[in-house]
Amino acid sequence: RKQEHSMNQIISKRLGKMTSGIIPFSNTPTTSTQQTITIKVDPGSSTLGSDLSRAVDFLRQGNVVAFPTETVYGLGANAFNSSAVSKIFAAKGRPSDNPLIVHIGTLAQLNDLADASFLVQESTLLEKLFHNFWPGPLTILFPKSERVPDVVTAGLKTVAVRMPAHPVALALLRESKLPIAAPSANLSGRPSPTRASHVLADLGGRIPCIVDGGSAQVGLESTVIDFTSKENPLILRPGGVTLEQLREILPNIQVYEKKHNADLLLRPSTPGLKYVHYSPRAPVILFEPLSSSLDFSSRLRDFLSSHPLPSSTRIGVILTTPRYHIEIGSLGYQAVTCQIGGEALETNLSNVAEGLFHSLRELDEKGCDRIFVEGVTEEDCGLAIMNRLRKAATIV
Repeated sequence: RKQEHSMNQIISKRLGKMTSGIIPFSNTPTTSTQQTITIKVDPGSSTLGSDLSRAVDFLRQGNVVAFPTETVYGLGANAFNSSAVSKIFAAKGRPSDNPLIVHIGTLAQLNDLADASFLVQESTLLEKLFHNFWPGPLTILFPKSERVPDVVTAGLKTVAVRMPAHPVALALLRESKLPIAAPSANLSGRPSPTRASHVLADLGGRIPCIVDGGSAQVGLESTVIDFTSKENPLILRPGGVTLEQLREILPNIQVYEKKHNADLLLRPSTPGLKYVHYSPRAPVILFEPLSSSLDFSSRLRDFLSSHPLPSSTRIGVILTTPRYHIEIGSLGYQAVTCQIGGEALETNLSNVAEGLFHSLRELDEKGCDRIFVEGVTEEDCGLAIMNRLRKAATIV
């Protein structure tokens, strides 16, 4: 019982720290109820542009619209309309000092967002990045033009921009002829939405429109890079474009750590740096991968034996090793498992990325009191997966 009390104390203490960092701002989620319509579209339809006409109207009228990208679902508004962008923060309960990413449908739109001299000065490098990664899950930090409202950039002099690869997102951008500022379409702090049903669960009654274009293919947010300092280019947030891919073009790029610029944690230039993110309601306990032969099942059993929980505790387990099963029923707990490692002999990190946020939400919906996650190696998109899991976790 003493051990059980100790375990709960640790979780309560860490949850307290997490939640105390979530709401240092006035933008609590709006409580007003409005009708939320869902527009279901086929990403491969030849009539996709006209199918999105109602969503385009919402954007042009200064409203917000949730829409699919290849990474996660976004909650978008006209980036040049401060009042419309403010509705994003209100619906999500998003901190006002957490800047947004602006999505574009054509390279020409970049001229209205980024400083012209920077575009000319860095044209050779930018062309390589555009050729290799746009459209796609790469966000680039630019010195901003005067047209970009402060509400989009949290008053900073830089703006984050990307061109998404999802056909629905591109069609929405090109039909509306607007740059669209859009964070993930969820309540702040919750796991990012990879399906329209996730958006509806979080934001139904808070926003007027959701475009349902099916599941997101990547499942994790975009990679964000900053090379405004060419001597020290940084990955500010790992994501769908990997460190290995970027080093083919930027050989000296590094993943951001506090030692590079501690001030970024206080005044972030991009989402994902300062606040608690990606967390389900249940506390998450993350098991880092080990080089030893001790498997995840043994580690989990050892943990539960040394940190017992009430017998009524419903445990959720996310497995990343393919064709792997655990047995903890003998310890007296109810367990629900999600296998997201794929069906091959080795872990498919793309499958893990695609299924991660959905699994966190699914285990919440099934009433799990604790969620245990098997970590992955930090190669390729494993770097982004572990970045999200560490931010979601109460205990690592």
